Amino acid sequence: MTLQADFTSQEYFRNPAAEIEKLRVAGPVVEVRFPLVGTVWTTTTQDLANEVLRDSQTFTLRKEDGDVVGFRWWMPKIVRTISKNMLSTDEPDHVRLRSIVDEAFRRRAVLDMEPRILALAGELAGALFAAGSPADLVDRYARILPLSVICELLGLPLADRPRFTAWAGAFTRFTGAFSFLGVVPKIVAMKRYMEERLDAARASGGAGLIAELVRVEKEGGRISRDEMVAMLFLLLFAGHETTTHLISGSVREILRNPGLRDWLEEDWRRTDLAVEEFLRFVSPVQFSKPRFVRRDVALGGVRLKKGDKIMPMLAAANLDPQANERPEKLDLERRPNRHVAFGAGIHFCLGHQLARIEGKCALRALFERWPKLELATEDSRIRWRGRAGLRAIERLPVMMSH
Repeated sequence: MTLQADFTSQEYFRNPAAEIEKLRVAGPVVEVRFPLVGTVWTTTTQDLANEVLRDSQTFTLRKEDGDVVGFRWWMPKIVRTISKNMLSTDEPDHVRLRSIVDEAFRRRAVLDMEPRILALAGELAGALFAAGSPADLVDRYARILPLSVICELLGLPLADRPRFTAWAGAFTRFTGAFSFLGVVPKIVAMKRYMEERLDAARASGGAGLIAELVRVEKEGGRISRDEMVAMLFLLLFAGHETTTHLISGSVREILRNPGLRDWLEEDWRRTDLAVEEFLRFVSPVQFSKPRFVRRDVALGGVRLKKGDKIMPMLAAANLDPQANERPEKLDLERRPNRHVAFGAGIHFCLGHQLARIEGKCALRALFERWPKLELATEDSRIRWRGRAGLRAIERLPVMMSH
């Protein structure tokens, strides 16, 4: 029996715990309908989410003919091209691609970027109300910070950032097949741009991850031109979109409860703990990518057949009472904090360190600059984007309190 759950409703995004509880009552593995993907199995516990994510022999990202799960016949060829990234590949291609980008990331020590990211966040916080008050924290801060960081990390020219911001905005707003197709021309433009940047790095080197990728390629790293473009798409979008929603979701929680801000301001080192809890509680990424079941298998007492689709639900895993006590409560001092916000297994998020640092720096810079920041609307009027799988606040109007 397919359960009726609307993962795009405002009720769901406002209080995921209540909806997830209904799913959990139905069992540890349940069948749901999911936009663009169709009918899939999903997990409601952390143990089973981990089991699926770690068993990449039984649960694979591609069919035997090489097609990605969730890929539809009507999707244009360019979408197939940009899906050739390590997030949608199994072994052995995954290890080959991951090791190339891991190598490039190692050469750009992410942890050393913290002072630079804090300085960037400080500049953006200072300019928050430059166009007037109230200001939309999503567009003026939460989106720009991770986009600026990833552009810097990739080595993209500062002058190109407005183009990227516009592309990124369009790319993250589609909710169904029709709006998805409307994004295709922008994907084509971005692909052309990425190829130009790769060619420029091949010709004259440079700084940043694009130049590092080209260097790894020249040193014999096995990666095709399409795979490099797909890798850049992945780094750009995975590298900023989810962090945008982590930052805006965290700020909303703090503004709803000023006591949390007071606690953080007593000692900014507490942001390490706080960000882990926001990752768990906000759960910007609600589901993992869909996988194919490679063979008949029992999971959580349910028989899955070869060819079935399954999408572990990260939000349910993060709200599982077996994993964390009173998971529906936000507790910035939570220890231990068992969450799977970055996934698990071979696809564990490559950018986890970067996301954590950006989350910490974003909170500290914002509240140091505007200690009296407050919501400029009632919390009940805040809306989330109607896109399944991502918990993304549409707009977060803020103002200075008088």
